[in-house]
Amino acid sequence: MKKILLVLILLIVFGLAFQFKPIKETVNYVSKSVVSKTSLISKDNLTISSRVKIPIGYKRIVYPKGSFQEYLRNYSLKPFGSKIINYDNSVYYWQQGHIGILDIPVPKNGLQQCADALIRIRSEYLWDSNRKSEIGFNFTSGHYCSWTKYAQGYRPIIKGNKVTFSKSASANASKENFYKYLNLIYMYSGTLSLSQELKGVNSVKDLEVGDMLIKGGSPGHIVMLGDAVINEKGEKLFLIFQGNTPAQSVHLVKNLEDSEISPWYNLKMKAVIPVSNYTFYSSKFARFK
Repeated sequence: MKKILLVLILLIVFGLAFQFKPIKETVNYVSKSVVSKTSLISKDNLTISSRVKIPIGYKRIVYPKGSFQEYLRNYSLKPFGSKIINYDNSVYYWQQGHIGILDIPVPKNGLQQCADALIRIRSEYLWDSNRKSEIGFNFTSGHYCSWTKYAQGYRPIIKGNKVTFSKSASANASKENFYKYLNLIYMYSGTLSLSQELKGVNSVKDLEVGDMLIKGGSPGHIVMLGDAVINEKGEKLFLIFQGNTPAQSVHLVKNLEDSEISPWYNLKMKAVIPVSNYTFYSSKFARFK
């Protein structure tokens, strides 16, 4: 009898709590309750692939050793529970949308925003893979700026939408100068330039780790696929990470729409896809060359 009374009391309290909670908070409460029963998170692990378990019936897609895909899925994470920190060292106001923080510094200059964070990760991969000659990006004006030319001392002269390059600095191929180059790219490139520059991916079956979900514009947004699994039917699920505006910690996001598979995403073409605190209203995917 006491157990029955206790259950009734809990149900009444639970009902009253829902009655007075804002709808968004109620959804978050339910989502967390479900996730706690079916969690795919391995809190003690410190890489993207080891942090998240594989859903039943799926297996990880195999990528070549040394590939960008393997580089990303083995990217280091900070300890579980680490907070999203803004470039000015303040704590980001919303901490409920992520399950991991990528171990990548956030410059204090505030330039490394959503597109910039992914540009940095791609550029560091090419640097570490001894493919430095492939590092280069278009400005929003459409002009290409390569690391090779920057290292040789060439600098852009920008007048409105007109850009020319002149050798006005000493040659310097150091890692320190490489990050100065990236700061230049951060200033003059973004989601708009990437959406125009990058190769599109037009089918879910062709999506792979390292591809990006992008909305070009001012403002726009971009996120990257950090891991992928597949089942016997050929259906894929993906993990997603993002930078943000203001510049802040790059983080691996939850799937707030489907707690049964979170943080995995079942992505669709030309679909509405909510990602943490941003919604893509017509999904478009792109890939670095």
